[in-house]
Amino acid sequence: MHDIEGRLILGFALSLAIGGLAYWRRALSPSGMLGAVLVGTIIFGFGGWVRGLLLIAFFVSSSLLSHYKDRRKAHLAEKFAKGSRRDLGQTLANGGMAALLALAIGLTGADSGFYGVLALAFYGALATANADTWATELGVLARGQPRLITTGRLVQVGTSGGVTAEGFAAALAGATFIGAVGFVLIQAAARVTMGAWLLGDWIVVLVAAVGGFLGSAFDSLLGATVQAIYACDQCSVETERTLHRCGQPTRLIRGWRWLNNDWVNFLASAAGALAAGVMGAILL
Repeated sequence: MHDIEGRLILGFALSLAIGGLAYWRRALSPSGMLGAVLVGTIIFGFGGWVRGLLLIAFFVSSSLLSHYKDRRKAHLAEKFAKGSRRDLGQTLANGGMAALLALAIGLTGADSGFYGVLALAFYGALATANADTWATELGVLARGQPRLITTGRLVQVGTSGGVTAEGFAAALAGATFIGAVGFVLIQAAARVTMGAWLLGDWIVVLVAAVGGFLGSAFDSLLGATVQAIYACDQCSVETERTLHRCGQPTRLIRGWRWLNNDWVNFLASAAGALAAGVMGAILL
């Protein structure tokens, strides 16, 4: 228990420093900084250093990509509910499931019969968040027009549920990145603590890649079917916003009103965690 308390203190200090830097760099809003500190403290404290450092890898890669060719992506701002600065809802939507799983891992302990499944589910949750971020930030730059994941119908760039080959490739790369970084961190920790390698843990790469990709695809499926989508009659555009950038209230045209983009991201990360956990239960 003393180890967890120590990691909580150090995790809070490190998360506060990184969150403060991200706020200064305008990657986080004030509430987003609060969410990052909360998620980071829980993951560092209960999940350990490997999972905590993996969270940093996710945050750094997603923040860098959010500013990649941002001028080309600026015209899509009216469609999305949030801007490039992540707020509390976004940080909890992307990291909340991973934080809950880290909490479960810390409370049950490594001797629990559920430890392996929970550990791999954590990778699936974080891989989904990273896959979705990479797919969104890079997929919208695709040269070809996206197609709706449910029907294959051509849709405008930025349409919820619209996918491209480039977006799928980016999602797979983003999910694999989490697994690969996690594997490297596991090896580093094993060398430091045991003086040995844990090469058998290569499974985290496979599970993260598959779970994260499936979770990201589920995100697109929700976006194409039941996510709340609104229309601004004054500007004649579809948007995820309840209040358009022009200042006019929008009207719901499809989907469930409560299911905004944050809930879609959270449910997608849960689906990715479930997929990774099931794979873990089969392969372990």
